[in-house]
Amino acid sequence: MKISFKSVYIKPNLFYTLIAISLVLLISCSEKVDENYAKEVKEWHKARIERLTKPDSWLSLAGLFWLKEGENSFGSDTSNNFVFPPNKAPGFIGKFLLEDSTVTVKINPGVEILSDGKKVDELVLRDDQSGNPNLLEYGPLSWYSIRRGEKYGIRLKNSLNPALENFEGIKTFQVSERWKIKADLIPYNPPKMIEVPSVIGTIDKEESPGALRFKFEDSEYRLDPLKSGDGYFLIFADKTSGDETYGAGRFLYIEPPDSLGNIYIDFNKAYNPPCAFSRYATCPLPPKDNFLSLAVEAGEKNYKGAH
Repeated sequence: MKISFKSVYIKPNLFYTLIAISLVLLISCSEKVDENYAKEVKEWHKARIERLTKPDSWLSLAGLFWLKEGENSFGSDTSNNFVFPPNKAPGFIGKFLLEDSTVTVKINPGVEILSDGKKVDELVLRDDQSGNPNLLEYGPLSWYSIRRGEKYGIRLKNSLNPALENFEGIKTFQVSERWKIKADLIPYNPPKMIEVPSVIGTIDKEESPGALRFKFEDSEYRLDPLKSGDGYFLIFADKTSGDETYGAGRFLYIEPPDSLGNIYIDFNKAYNPPCAFSRYATCPLPPKDNFLSLAVEAGEKNYKGAH
């Protein structure tokens, strides 16, 4: 059979373009990552998964109930204001009473609910904003009071929650050192107050110490972090949000400056907020200036397991 070479002729410009594309793909596929750094990120993610699979983790969330002023009954019977999981709790446990920003729990006679190992009959509840909320327990269930703005609620956890027992792990992008980026902190003087919205519609005003400025592929970007201990906390979204990564953005903790004063944004350690795993979380959303106009192909991908 005779083959015509004219049919496979490639114009020189196209030929060199294809060669260039092939070289880019070859380089990207064969990127070498420092072994110690790859191990560091792997260990970080392993610890992250260990925390996420503990009996009281975000995967154990089994309910979120917003209190109305006055009495709010709760238990596993469907006639209650707040219905707990069937076969996990008594039908009628008691009532939560919300009066003038104070939440009190009153337990029905004959029902044994514990807090700090002691039986509870009536108790004024400290909420989560106190840093030490009163935890109430019955079998695999535990619950406590939370406050979001002017709203008060009850967060319920179940150590036997299906979302916890059926956890499928979290896929991540391939570790790449190009996503560990040196940044400069441009201080705000005075510190800038930024609005941080949440999935439940509240807006908190938080203090940002300065803008983190960094370059990626010759373009400059800025992000507003929050202070977190000696380091910083970022809530951000990017062009992968809603596609390869969680639609409402991701979280990232930034280590304090190193011994030379350098700050690094390590997007390989970007992780999903609790709302990616449960509809009962009350996650903050990215502030308006933290939407990046680039695709951050690093860190955790969107969780595909069922809520």
